[in-house]
Amino acid sequence: MAQGIPDEVMMNTSLIKDLADVAKDSALLQGVLMRIEETPNASELVTYAPFTLFPTPVPKDVFLQALAVQTYYNTLVDQISRDTDFLRDALASTIAVDDFTARLFRIHEQILKEGRSQSIVLGLNRSDYMLDQREDGTSSLKQIEINTFAASFGGLSSRTPDVHRHILKVAGRLEESQRILDNNPAAGLAGAVAKAWELYGSERAVIMFLVEESQRNIFDQRYIENELWKRNIPTIRKRFDDVCKTGSLDQDKRLFVDGLEVAVVYFRNGYMPQNYVSEQTWDARLLMERSLAVKCPDISTHLAGTKKVQQVLARPGVLERFFPDQPQVVEQIRATFAGLYTLDMGPEGDKTVAMALAAPDRFVLKPQREGGGNNIYGSEICQVLEGMNESTERMAFILMDKIHPAPAHNFLLRRDAPLQISNCLSELGVFGAYVRQGKDMVMNECVGHLLRTKSSEHSDGGVAAGVAVLDNPLLV
Repeated sequence: MAQGIPDEVMMNTSLIKDLADVAKDSALLQGVLMRIEETPNASELVTYAPFTLFPTPVPKDVFLQALAVQTYYNTLVDQISRDTDFLRDALASTIAVDDFTARLFRIHEQILKEGRSQSIVLGLNRSDYMLDQREDGTSSLKQIEINTFAASFGGLSSRTPDVHRHILKVAGRLEESQRILDNNPAAGLAGAVAKAWELYGSERAVIMFLVEESQRNIFDQRYIENELWKRNIPTIRKRFDDVCKTGSLDQDKRLFVDGLEVAVVYFRNGYMPQNYVSEQTWDARLLMERSLAVKCPDISTHLAGTKKVQQVLARPGVLERFFPDQPQVVEQIRATFAGLYTLDMGPEGDKTVAMALAAPDRFVLKPQREGGGNNIYGSEICQVLEGMNESTERMAFILMDKIHPAPAHNFLLRRDAPLQISNCLSELGVFGAYVRQGKDMVMNECVGHLLRTKSSEHSDGGVAAGVAVLDNPLLV
């Protein structure tokens, strides 16, 4: 493991087994938990979140580069959400063929027609990267995507540094343990939510976490909730069904759910088509968007995080639209872009199809979907594109250069999984938080980071999807 944990430690079977036991106990003590499961006998089983036994080496220069560019990405997302013409033009081809994006866009248009009820905008996002390995052995930071909706693991990644510090100390690696960075995204994310609540201006109003029916990642959210309660800000957890049954607006468009006034709706559900199980669910989303409550994200910011927008931003001259007279900012953002290509109908899209069919292993085919496990790789790209080459269906996708990070060896600790060394690839996420009131940016910060690692045998999938595990960067 280059510049990380020495091979003699990694290959010491007895030591590894002992460290794994220590690691699991430490994870439970630190509260690195995914969920509480009900067992067949109706008792409850606490499940620790999957994580690596050792932290993964990450070059310090690219790590700092990712942190430094985050506030610019916050500004970019906010600017896009306010640029009606840009969103309409960028998403025109996608909404013509993708029903989910089209329905979101219709809500966006309705809100614009009625006029936005709330001038306060709250953004909690996470920009995800991989480190592309150059021929000379150095790494280049390349963005995979930016998540503007329900960007997760800010809570659990606030607890994992102490777990890896403890493991390294037990392993006799004191110097490495001191290079694990402090990291508390939960506090930073909660701080932005609290600022939006404060600006809303009603102490009796609550923050509503809109959550899924079945919670696989409940403790990640609980850390943010607890940070809010520390500030004496009340929170509630509701589902779409609760909003359908008890949600209403008064004459001032204040949102009430179960009789409580809602100052902030923090969406942790609603980013996938399957989240909208009925027309009533869509009605509930529209009700919340029309309300005076601060939405995180609002519908415009949701659309700003789509893959199609990401692809359009990579075109020459587009970033300059949002950062006029700021060439250094444009340069810093553009340096993180991987190759992104349109599949719209016409010569440019035809060229993209031919390029992908000729060398499918060089690319990733991406639909307009979130939640992990949706991307298409390798020979399957050929199957999908050949099946819709002359069809407008292809406009629902974009093509992206495949990033090739340097692998590292590690142990992935999962409940009921064998303890074995794996060839691993890692993905770095950086959390951003911003609050805008009218034209004034009240808060714009980088609030922490996340490292997720998976076995190199898996092409796609996150922690919640059961593929990746939580990790920490060991800066080298």
